[in-house]
Amino acid sequence: MKKHIISLYDFTTEAVKPWAEAGYSCFCYDIQHEETEQTEIFKSGGSITKIKMDLQETETRLNHVFYPFIFELLKRHSYKTKFLFGWCPCDDLAVSGSSHFKRKVEKNPRFQIEATENAKAVAMLGSLLEVPYLIENPVSRLATLWRKPDYYFHPFEYGGYIPESEAIHPNYPDHIAPRDAYSKKTCLWTSGGNFVMPEKKPVECETFGQSRQHRLLGGKSLKTKNIRSATARGFARAVFEANKGSV
Repeated sequence: MKKHIISLYDFTTEAVKPWAEAGYSCFCYDIQHEETEQTEIFKSGGSITKIKMDLQETETRLNHVFYPFIFELLKRHSYKTKFLFGWCPCDDLAVSGSSHFKRKVEKNPRFQIEATENAKAVAMLGSLLEVPYLIENPVSRLATLWRKPDYYFHPFEYGGYIPESEAIHPNYPDHIAPRDAYSKKTCLWTSGGNFVMPEKKPVECETFGQSRQHRLLGGKSLKTKNIRSATARGFARAVFEANKGSV
């Protein structure tokens, strides 16, 4: 039976590539994926399957809010899963967007509470599956509405995990610095003792405090959001290297 890796809110699938290359069956859930499941097979026998799913959909039972995706994923992945990633949307939580909070609260006073519950739902799934997990967000309101992060990092601190031969980003070569040589203070909420924070292998930061993503991209387009929130390749590889033994 192949071991499963689950990655939620994952459009780029970068987070799971090291696991797929090592033979794991990886499942990436995101509302932007195609209606029909798409699977890429690797030489190792591992795979990445893209699945369209609305992870923010909720339903009410006995006055309690439930996330249907939890039940669906438990049915599909229980007793097989070894690691869980949660790249939760930060639009309503990141402090960098605080200038828009007043307008948003006028439309929905609970908008940040609901966004926080999305992250908590990922943690609940990880606990039910009894696997290591990480939940990622930039500096955000999660720290006060939920709990303080367990770890912080910048992408350039893990750029050394990317070989020179693969320095150029395969999807966004013009917008993401080679070998993730950019700064972006990123927070992690993890499962605790069964998650291993990887050792840093930094590269020289291209421009600290001013990444290409923010310098070259503006507006609120989906493309801009996808590029700015793309998983740092070096960090993804570092997490694999640090946790592959324990899982």
